[in-house]
Amino acid sequence: MTRVVVALDSFKGSIGAAAASAALADGWRDADPAADLRLRPMADGGEGTLEAFAAAVPGARRMPVPVRGPHGRPEAASWLLLPSSVGGAGTGVVELAGTSGIELLGDERRPWDADTFGFGQAIAAALDHGVDRLVLGIGSSASTDGGVGLLVALGARVVDAAGAPVRPGARGLADVAHVDLAGIRPLPRGGAVVLTDVTNPLLGPTGAAAVFGPQKGLAPADIVRVDRDLARYAALVALDRPDGLDAGAPGTGAAGGTGFALAAWGADLRRGADDVAALIGLDAALAEADLVVTGEGSYDGQSAAGKVPSLVAERAAAAGVPVALVAGRVAADVDVSAFAAVVSLTVCAGDAAASLADPARWLREAGRTLAATAATRDGDGRR
Repeated sequence: MTRVVVALDSFKGSIGAAAASAALADGWRDADPAADLRLRPMADGGEGTLEAFAAAVPGARRMPVPVRGPHGRPEAASWLLLPSSVGGAGTGVVELAGTSGIELLGDERRPWDADTFGFGQAIAAALDHGVDRLVLGIGSSASTDGGVGLLVALGARVVDAAGAPVRPGARGLADVAHVDLAGIRPLPRGGAVVLTDVTNPLLGPTGAAAVFGPQKGLAPADIVRVDRDLARYAALVALDRPDGLDAGAPGTGAAGGTGFALAAWGADLRRGADDVAALIGLDAALAEADLVVTGEGSYDGQSAAGKVPSLVAERAAAAGVPVALVAGRVAADVDVSAFAAVVSLTVCAGDAAASLADPARWLREAGRTLAATAATRDGDGRR
């Protein structure tokens, strides 16, 4: 009996991590009904983080919360309550993607007025519930507001020269004249962990505006302006936090500068996939596995920099377990030598459009393909 751990991330904009893992497992069972398949949907802080925890943690509960979305309209969102094993109110998991994320805009882009206020509202709701600890996923942001929106939602004052609240989004950064964190809500007693899949600083050529601004709709000519506005805002925040807050620290540029704002609040920035792996018990599952299957929508040059497939491959190597990769597309210029098998859904489907139109179908096909491959491999340890 083959023991397989299925640890896929979401295929962004196409299918979530839990559904993707289940579809692949269904295909594997078609070819190998006796296989022992253990699903551990993964995430790195972006889209699918709540889904991964909900699927892996018994007793997790979704807590509905209305928020103001990145489009400025009401959005029906939720945060996740994880039960505590030692009493207390448990851990609150809040995902930026589901409250202030770019997917909520559809094909629209709002580079100047999308903000993170809704994310802050959901965090406030978890605090109101009395959670002992927060886990905050900050991938898939729609804005480059430096996290101003979430700070305001948590009680900070960010105002212009006349003392009026600044406008939402990147547009409002140009107006910031004073930042006052005195009224911000305190962290829960167990603190807040921020899950991010990038290490970019807030400012400069590898910062929030330069690297991620174009994804959110900023034109090349806008990047210098927004980077300059972020720098002035960061200096004002630092004046209110004279304990060495560093805008050049890794991860402060994540989610349009949301990482910086959360660091100013006192949260701890970490590589997202590590904490997700710990919370869902990935290492324990790998210890009993013959093979692990991981993957994401696009396996490319960024995938090795803290994203789910690289993390799972590292953990599998440490456990002496071969790992297979399944991705919507696999870039031609990336090294995939660490994987025992590689399956591209684009190749399976014939083209990218067909793959995106029905990802569950092609994930099932990938599962059947990998099961057949595992059954026919020789005994060289790469089953």
